[in-house]
Amino acid sequence: MFVVAALLGIIGVAMLLRLRSPDVSDKQVYAFRMIGIMLTSGAIVLALSAGAMWQWTLES
Repeated sequence: MFVVAALLGIIGVAMLLRLRSPDVSDKQVYAFRMIGIMLTSGAIVLALSAGAMWQWTLES
């Protein structure tokens, strides 16, 4: 799960950084912003969930 979270985070941040390019159209700005934020937030939630499950298995 940590690997998937890292992959989602890297792709999301890359899409958000792509917004800095001057040759991005208005439609691409909307899509990159929406998808980048969703992937990055999904990565954070998935990493927190994976960490919690890992901690729970160590406590048992």
